Amino acid sequence: MKLQDVLPIVLSIALIILVAILEKQSRLVAAVTAVMPLGATLAYWVVYSINEGDRTTMESFSRGLVLGLAPTVAFVIAVWLATRAGLKLMPVLVVGYVVWGAGVALLLALRRVLGY
Repeated sequence: MKLQDVLPIVLSIALIILVAILEKQSRLVAAVTAVMPLGATLAYWVVYSINEGDRTTMESFSRGLVLGLAPTVAFVIAVWLATRAGLKLMPVLVVGYVVWGAGVALLLALRRVLGY
């Protein structure tokens, strides 16, 4: 296995452990750590490596990252609202992922219409 195959897994596990530790000290710091752009960074690194830094590919991928933020933000807002409504963990996550999935579907539909 190559380092770029193993590193995302190791960093993801380390991040989960870090959030669990930080949550005891500060929920805000734990939350900020949980949403840090680790996944985007690792994905960018992998795409960059595979495509040898091709500028056009990287620009297109970066644009996709920006557009992909909208469904993720919608997920977080939906989870927050569902939590405020008193839902338990599983229903909160279901609501969040349904909203996220709808956002991704809308993004893909817009891509088709706009030719991106």
